[in-house]
Amino acid sequence: MKIDRRFMTAFYTLVLFIVWTVLVKVVDTAAIGPMDTVVGFSSINGAVHNALGTSDLWYRASQILGYIAILLCGVFAVIGLVQLIQRKSLAKVDKKLIAAGVIYICVIIAYALFDKIAVNYRPVIMPDETVPEASYPSTHAMLGCVSYGVAAILLPEYLKNRSLGTVVRPLCWMLAGLTVLFRLLSGVHWFTDIIGGVIISAFFLTLFYAACRKIDYMERKKRAQSEIR
Repeated sequence: MKIDRRFMTAFYTLVLFIVWTVLVKVVDTAAIGPMDTVVGFSSINGAVHNALGTSDLWYRASQILGYIAILLCGVFAVIGLVQLIQRKSLAKVDKKLIAAGVIYICVIIAYALFDKIAVNYRPVIMPDETVPEASYPSTHAMLGCVSYGVAAILLPEYLKNRSLGTVVRPLCWMLAGLTVLFRLLSGVHWFTDIIGGVIISAFFLTLFYAACRKIDYMERKKRAQSEIR
């Protein structure tokens, strides 16, 4: 069976994330973290962290963008719930909304999983904590990128005003980029944590995009068959 090249792109991105994770764990490791925690790519991570330091301002800014990202997820969840109530069948809910829901669930699972698996520890001990926390990948960057990326793909389809749709898409991608930038500038993650967060976000987004294009293809095919009949 021929596999859609878009799904293959998602698969290659996942492989890239796995390879990057292994490299982060084994390349240039040194105890440069708080309480002598060992960090991969220690030279570049140490240099970037020393150059940028930590910033409560950028940390709070990244938190705000994170809250907005969660709100966007809620918006699509509400749209899907309304459709389910009105149409009285999950099969009649927009398939792209269902695909978005599946991606959100996968992100939540990844978020919880990486919170328990310590590939790297944070370069700082967070307030109200007594020991370093797991920090790889940056799940905050992952959440922001996926949420804004899904919105960039879906929102224009639900906006009646096309001009507004053309503005919303680049705005969403800009917010995704700012989430990553602010998280890096905040200094609560190593540079490689941020890269890892971006790569795994790319996996989820390419998978979602491939699913959306597959849904479009199936719907066009269904309409064509209906017209022939």
